[in-house]
Amino acid sequence: MSKETEKRKADHIKICLDQLAQAKKVTSGFEDIQFIHKALPEIDKKKIDLSTKFLGHRLSAPLIVGAMTGGTHEAEKINSVIAESVENLKLGMGVGSQRVALEDKNLVKTFAVAREKAPTAFLIANIGGVQLVHGYGVKEIKKIIKMIDADAVAIHLNPLQEAIQPEGQTNFVGITRKIAEIANSIDKPIIVKETGCGIALEEAKAIEAAGAKAIDIGGVGGTSFAAVEFYRTINEENQDQHMLGEAFWDWGIPTATCIAEAHNGVRIPVIASGGIRTGLDIAKALAMNASLTSIARPVLRAAVCGVNETSSLLSFLLAELRNVMFLVGAKTINELSKTPVVVTGKTAEWLRLRGCDLESYARRGDS
Repeated sequence: MSKETEKRKADHIKICLDQLAQAKKVTSGFEDIQFIHKALPEIDKKKIDLSTKFLGHRLSAPLIVGAMTGGTHEAEKINSVIAESVENLKLGMGVGSQRVALEDKNLVKTFAVAREKAPTAFLIANIGGVQLVHGYGVKEIKKIIKMIDADAVAIHLNPLQEAIQPEGQTNFVGITRKIAEIANSIDKPIIVKETGCGIALEEAKAIEAAGAKAIDIGGVGGTSFAAVEFYRTINEENQDQHMLGEAFWDWGIPTATCIAEAHNGVRIPVIASGGIRTGLDIAKALAMNASLTSIARPVLRAAVCGVNETSSLLSFLLAELRNVMFLVGAKTINELSKTPVVVTGKTAEWLRLRGCDLESYARRGDS
């Protein structure tokens, strides 16, 4: 089993680097979010404070590198580079699913390297929710926490990917109860995250009720794991899975929409991920009331080049964020979350139909 899983992890890295496995006809929705330019910002750009606190941890900025990989030799190098970069910049990161290292102890180092290179950074362990349904429990969660000395644990939801993978597990019965069992038994905060299809209001409420301390909405608009499985199954004898990958390539809820739905439905922090590509995207996500943002594929592409390239990418994203904050007159991340924005297009149409008060976003700051 572990060799099959290890190969799958290697395939995922190669496809994400070499193929166009991004959303095709849908976007993350950030083009529908517009800031109101402030010609009289009345602030000093040099004094803008990007720092934030998340789940009890202080970060230099509301940005982490999303869970991507582990379990292969190449993954170890990638995690090492990312960890060193986030340590230097005082950010955080998640590792890929640690199931493969539970199956083969020889692969533990491909994840453990993250803490070795990032002794003080905010690190998030990771396991699939469907694995909880199929036998994993508190014992396994404690092992993955110890593996990287994690500050939090992400339970990832990937029903679309499992439905398309030839070796996928599609029995999700009891998953909410299992999440609640873990949340009530572990002394680390649980983050429940989607992997590219988004989390709607109803699921966000169920996740909060289960005891999760944060939600990573993982909306559509970035990497499509239906597309990843499409490429993996090109030469499979069973072409049904290959065709399913193409048919469901763009399935999901756009990221900007998910942020608004979750913010209007739950009180726990929301992490915005799924198609975050620029500092402007980060700023828009925060203005829509995400507490943190997460970026993956662009960092993967930089990480295979080295620490300097990865650190440069992350630093530029933060420079873009700082520039947006200057142009809207926000001295802190908290002020940015209260900055007025105008929501239009498909995002506005969706949110109105779902009962969201869009005018409240535009009226912020009114005296």
